[in-house]
Amino acid sequence: MAAPHNGSNITANYTNQFVQPPWRVALWSVAYSSVLAVAVFGNLIVIWIILAHKRMRTVTNYFLLNLAFSDASMAAFNTLINFIYAAHGDWYFGEAYCKFHNFFPVTSVFASIYSMTAIAVDRYMAIIHPLKPRLSAKATTGVIVCIWSLAVVLALPLCYFSTTKTLPHRTLCYVAWPRMSDDPFMYHIIVTVLVYLLPLVVMGITYTIVGVTLWGGEIPGDSSDNYHGQLRAKRKVVKMMIIVVVTFALSWLPYHVFFIVTGLNKRLSKWKYIQQVYLSVLWLAMSSTMYNPIIYCCLNSRFRAGFKRAFRWCPFIKVSSYDELELRSTRLHPTRQSSMYTLSRMDTTMVVVYDPAEGDGSAGGGSGRKHSLLITRGCLPETDDKGREGENGYKKR
Repeated sequence: MAAPHNGSNITANYTNQFVQPPWRVALWSVAYSSVLAVAVFGNLIVIWIILAHKRMRTVTNYFLLNLAFSDASMAAFNTLINFIYAAHGDWYFGEAYCKFHNFFPVTSVFASIYSMTAIAVDRYMAIIHPLKPRLSAKATTGVIVCIWSLAVVLALPLCYFSTTKTLPHRTLCYVAWPRMSDDPFMYHIIVTVLVYLLPLVVMGITYTIVGVTLWGGEIPGDSSDNYHGQLRAKRKVVKMMIIVVVTFALSWLPYHVFFIVTGLNKRLSKWKYIQQVYLSVLWLAMSSTMYNPIIYCCLNSRFRAGFKRAFRWCPFIKVSSYDELELRSTRLHPTRQSSMYTLSRMDTTMVVVYDPAEGDGSAGGGSGRKHSLLITRGCLPETDDKGREGENGYKKR
């Protein structure tokens, strides 16, 4: 998404009004570099956790994988470049990257928020209509491909109209709309509606219905023995996703408000503190790429176990046997009382029982027989529907 000084009202300025003192540039550099480091490494670890462990390959987690990829990509390709251009007001990276720089953020944000929307719809179907068939792996892949295809279509005008312009003291990267007075504002209104308001409304409705069902009544069609365990697990997953959505919404809200306000009042773009305001709202928007790995680690035991495995080389990180168990593959067993599936681990112990009626069992004596008995202890985890995304507090069956 283009910086506010990319419009026609700036192209006439031949002096660079965006030069900052070195100490201020240094502070902003630390702030943006922190976002870049946490977002890229955190989301790459999330991708590794999902791809490297079969137990994590679920419908919801595939959408989280897509979300992590889009966040990591935007952080890697745009966060630092956005900061350099916003801080200096001078474009150093050529026309080709200028097109990509304006095109990719809209694509990435679209993919991120519609991945969250797909998760919300999937949670809605799993909890409100548990007997209906769920998305298959092929269908999930198709949804992800559709999300990225629509994102590319929406962002294509930015790529097409982006260009650079060399002035006596600096180079600009901006979107040269056919009608520079009206098109930028109209396009941003469209982007705000399609990439912010519409998906948030859909997620707000679905999570409200899901929340009322989970916290205000019984789950339809579920009467299994481990009902309360499944209920707690579903609540944890939904609570985590609601926090992810609210964090995203709050991070991007000032950014959209900034562009709407400056679009309505173009004189604000000449205000001497506008650059600092823009750097602040841009940092907050870019920081949305780094929060999700932290949320997953804090609120989901399986992701937390995965992060421990990723950082097990640190002396203060210890991976327990329970953490190893969290990511271990398990089998699906249908229950007799519900159409849902639960995950079970069977611990089998062999006990040798001697029958004294058939001999004294001494080394030189009678004909006693030893009978081997298998004692099986089953554990039912507190799983989500079909044993998928739930936390794993185990209880004896």
